[in-house]
Amino acid sequence: MKNKGKRKSEIKRKTSETDIELKLDIDGGGRTEIETGIPFFDHVLSSFGRHSGFDLYVSAKGDIELGSHHLVEDTGICLGKALFECVKDKRGIKRFSHTIICMDEAEVTLSTDIGGRAYLRFDVDMDDEVIKGYNTMVTEDFLRALVTNSFINLHIKKNVGLNSHHIIEAIFKGLGITLAQATRVTGKGVPSTKGSI
Repeated sequence: MKNKGKRKSEIKRKTSETDIELKLDIDGGGRTEIETGIPFFDHVLSSFGRHSGFDLYVSAKGDIELGSHHLVEDTGICLGKALFECVKDKRGIKRFSHTIICMDEAEVTLSTDIGGRAYLRFDVDMDDEVIKGYNTMVTEDFLRALVTNSFINLHIKKNVGLNSHHIIEAIFKGLGITLAQATRVTGKGVPSTKGSI
């Protein structure tokens, strides 16, 4: 039971550091078109889109010669704003979701509440390294920006894992699956005893 074609958003953000256009359709088919200039970031955003079933378009330019931080964090801001716009009234959505995802030796647990309050718990340790232009330490910054701008609770815990690539990819895949489940339309009313979120 989906509001086909209605849960879409387009966000544009331009600063002295970045220039980003992002389109999100949470009732899409997992189609992605990602171009950030950071190959590993393109890879995990594509994984997020494919496993969420969301259509995601990202065109992002920025001062990546200084590192990946500004571009990755600002993309998180845009994705968070887009997600918020897509489920603004929360009507009919499942709201809560959790999943456990593994990738080779890595396993992560994610849970979310699309409840109108922003909170991130990021209980993940990994090596501080650069993977195809992406600094592993900006993963938390991306997620915090997403959470702050979408007003969701998100808890992420690494259960086991050594390879940073595997840990981060498991996080992005799990994020897609968890958000897909939580945004799924399962009823008609707002899922809260208060009557609003």
